[in-house]
Amino acid sequence: MKLHLLLAATAVWLASCAINPVSGDRELALITEGQEIEMGRQFAASAEAQLGLVDDAELQDYLQRIGTQLAAASERPELPWTFRVVDDPTPNAFAAPGGYIFFTRGLLALMRNEAELASVLGHEIGHVTARHSVAMMSRAQLAQIGLGVGSIISPTVAQFGDLAAAGLQVLFLSYGRDAERQADDLGYRYALAQDYDVAEMVNVFAALQQSATLAGHSPVPTWMASHPDPGERIARIEKRLLTLPAPIEPLRVGEEDYLERIDGLIYGVNPRNGYFESNRFLHPDLEFQVELPQGWMVRNLPQAVLAGSPAQDALIQLTIVPGTQQEASARFFAQEGLRSGRVAAETVNGLPTIVGPFEAQTEQGPIGGIAGFIAHADRTYQILAYTPAPKLAGYEATLRRSIRSFARLTDSTALARQPNRLQIISLPRAMTVAQFNDAYPSRIPLPELALINQQAGPEATMPAGFRAKRVVER
Repeated sequence: MKLHLLLAATAVWLASCAINPVSGDRELALITEGQEIEMGRQFAASAEAQLGLVDDAELQDYLQRIGTQLAAASERPELPWTFRVVDDPTPNAFAAPGGYIFFTRGLLALMRNEAELASVLGHEIGHVTARHSVAMMSRAQLAQIGLGVGSIISPTVAQFGDLAAAGLQVLFLSYGRDAERQADDLGYRYALAQDYDVAEMVNVFAALQQSATLAGHSPVPTWMASHPDPGERIARIEKRLLTLPAPIEPLRVGEEDYLERIDGLIYGVNPRNGYFESNRFLHPDLEFQVELPQGWMVRNLPQAVLAGSPAQDALIQLTIVPGTQQEASARFFAQEGLRSGRVAAETVNGLPTIVGPFEAQTEQGPIGGIAGFIAHADRTYQILAYTPAPKLAGYEATLRRSIRSFARLTDSTALARQPNRLQIISLPRAMTVAQFNDAYPSRIPLPELALINQQAGPEATMPAGFRAKRVVER
């Protein structure tokens, strides 16, 4: 019996081997290139829907142009290479299979020039050209062949599941050290082939090493959470730089062009899309506020506001749904397989509301919860608050309290709040980061101001003519 299993596994292995386009080595590949591209397309759509894109066509075109130049000279130029800036303040970049690559605006804010941008773009391109995510998925699939488990590329999302789980897990695969080293080497090579100064890789990796403080309430992990410690990687790059022959012509840095592109870029959380003050969520544009349970993990996505319990066994999900509150509530409670209790109309903070308990069967077992439908400013807000059915009694008061906290936002300060933005200042004289902040105040702490200017600290001196970043409300 064991011999038959071994022969079967060997046959699967031999039939599934392919030539890696980067290394030329034979490797396991249960996923074809066509499947890889389709996977990437689906995951890219998921990322765009869940995170949103920065509304700046010129910036999007700029990233696409630089990325396309690098990818065109790679080992897989024929892929449908797509490069996008997502509207998230956390510094990170990630690659979906098939050539779909994303940068957060938080990462762009951390960089100083086009050479840094090219080096990180090249790194993410390297993950795709070397088929790192495909190799990981193929190994996982092979491990499950004998168990009759479905494909890992189609994860089941429960009917009432967390919206943030529908694809982002694959986008943030944590690669092994060998894969990261290879991606670094490829990024170095791709950037150098386009005449970029690859010494700038050291600066951006050093900045990323210190960037964990910029995360905030984001579904995107920091660079440090999704990539290995940059310390060893910086040392490897510096060692390679020592062997680099002196260039005949100066290598490209592209600082002026790059800083011009990010001048005015939103920095940090954009309050116009909603923001958190402790456990309170406020949305100035939609003019509402809601209280979420203290100590719960919260997320603000383009599609939903989410709050998860510390024990990860209860969820509150706020969305806008079509139709009137009567139509939306009738549609929800009429779903097949869902049982409802007493559904009642009431008024919550002056707003017409329909609230009722429900129970539904999912693949993970029965869940119980409270559904609220609130009419406000010609929109219907749906709040689903649920937990495994046996735990509902313990959570019910907390869940109902959050639903009944929904209210109009009337505070004039909150309604008028604007996002912080980057502003580029050419220094008239040499000054420390602290002196720069005195002369040109920023809305962020001094250590963070030093970080986005890639300076060692508040007392580091920036020379005259240095194009420094500050953060202002405008």
